[in-house]
Amino acid sequence: MATAQEARSALERIAARLTEVDADDLARHVVERTISCRVPDLGLIFLTRIHEDGLDDFQLVDDADGAQVRLTVNSDDLVALADDELHVAKAWATGRLKIEASLGDLLRLRKIL
Repeated sequence: MATAQEARSALERIAARLTEVDADDLARHVVERTISCRVPDLGLIFLTRIHEDGLDDFQLVDDADGAQVRLTVNSDDLVALADDELHVAKAWATGRLKIEASLGDLLRLRKIL
């Protein structure tokens, strides 16, 4: 099991990838949404906001029921996603990554992930 700091660092590495996405593509595919990432094995929930300029800093919160996009992933899988050892589609298809979002949000996110 990864530590809380390793989980936060993994999220920051994933967020940094958005800076590599073409600015026009990002603006075209991203609408402002709140995103939570629940890491159940650590008992943590991180919250951020995505917008055409990227992601805000991740904040630890007690509850993120109001988030428009909700991700759930264990700490080791989160680190593997950040290190490109696990692909998002495979993680989702095998249940290692759970995503709760509208169909439109899923399609938009797919374009930039």
